[in-house]
Amino acid sequence: MSKKINQNLSFLNKMKKMPISSDKVKCLFTTEAFKTELFNQIQLATKRIYIAALYLEADEAGGEVLDALYDAKSRHPDMDISICIDFHRAQRGLIGAEKGGDTNTTWYQKVADLRGHGVKIFGLPVKRKELFGVQHLKGFIFDGVVFYSGASINNIYLHQQERYRFDRYWLIENHELADSMVGYLQQVIVSSDAVVQLNTDVIPAFNELKKHHKSLSRDLKRCGYRFEGPNNEGGLGIRPLTGIGAKKNILNKVIRSIFHSTEKELILFTPYFNLPTVLSRDISSLLKRNVKITIVVGDKTANDFYIPEDKPFKTIAALPYLYEVNLRNFAKKHHTSILNGNLKLHLWKHDSNSFHLKGVYSDQRYSLLTGHNLNPRAWRLDLENGLLIEDPHKELSGLMNEELANILEHTRLINDYKEIDDLKSYPDKVKQLLSRLKRIKADKIIKGII
Repeated sequence: MSKKINQNLSFLNKMKKMPISSDKVKCLFTTEAFKTELFNQIQLATKRIYIAALYLEADEAGGEVLDALYDAKSRHPDMDISICIDFHRAQRGLIGAEKGGDTNTTWYQKVADLRGHGVKIFGLPVKRKELFGVQHLKGFIFDGVVFYSGASINNIYLHQQERYRFDRYWLIENHELADSMVGYLQQVIVSSDAVVQLNTDVIPAFNELKKHHKSLSRDLKRCGYRFEGPNNEGGLGIRPLTGIGAKKNILNKVIRSIFHSTEKELILFTPYFNLPTVLSRDISSLLKRNVKITIVVGDKTANDFYIPEDKPFKTIAALPYLYEVNLRNFAKKHHTSILNGNLKLHLWKHDSNSFHLKGVYSDQRYSLLTGHNLNPRAWRLDLENGLLIEDPHKELSGLMNEELANILEHTRLINDYKEIDDLKSYPDKVKQLLSRLKRIKADKIIKGII
């Protein structure tokens, strides 16, 4: 075993983790099961419900969730119910939609006028503009249960209609973990004067929050999840992590340590194939020492921003093709590893549904549940979190393998980089746009913020 592997294993092993019991961990495999369990947990909770997500959408599924939360507050008047979402995202429409009109925030205000302010909806402005960073923390906390998923709350994540957006859904019953995650939200975010309650009558503009935002930015960089109690002492354990920015980011450091410590097999999930340079280099190094790597990524048609060719073209629709260009170049670079079986690329596609999975799994020992997209934006700009699971005795390996088999069910294995579409096959408008971006070298700038 090399010195580098030992150093990174030592770093991961020495990180304090909470002991958890394998019989208190559950994985769900479908969007329908996710929705059912979400409402079940809302029904069961009696003391607190905290939700961290990118957004709570003003649609049918969002309405059902918000109604259920207000009903829970009616049943238990002393219950603390708080939702933490992105400040900027809540005050605009969907990407590509016409400007003006109602937003998620105006909907929150209308609901609060009817049902009161028992459910608090907080908007966190990570940066002065959404383009430069968003609130991307994940997790649903119900009393002593953490329901971790990368999903936000809207029709497609909850499979309200025909289409769904596929994610990961892990249920962990552990009061210490729940306390730690709620404590961070309360002490670092909700208590900040730069964080705004969005379902009140007056919402200040970001310019009015600038003074307090500087303090918030410092806190987001220096503060993390805190917890007391015993360490896992070589058994099954879990560690919540947060991270923001390219420097001194503990979540990013853990991701790289998982890569560097891998001896036999590394599995990655990402919806947007646009790896940070450091992770691309790490993968090259792993392949050189014959580590087997499996990467599961969404087909371009399973991307959030994909627009079918028979629909009106919008600039944002070029993104899935840009990701595919990245994937093809990556596959071409590592063509030999694909041929010898050390690199397996799986493209996920199921009808017109979309793919939103993220995470890392190493040697059936370390697993990272996260909303981190493993892209430059998550690496440098967004506020991210994750749950590092250490499983030295493979107590959860059966569950992990079952989840992986479920994910791979709707994938196709790439046996040659030429099986991935290239620029020549793209629609004319996409082809023209990508060619123009490459000509003026704007594609590199865009890749740094997506």
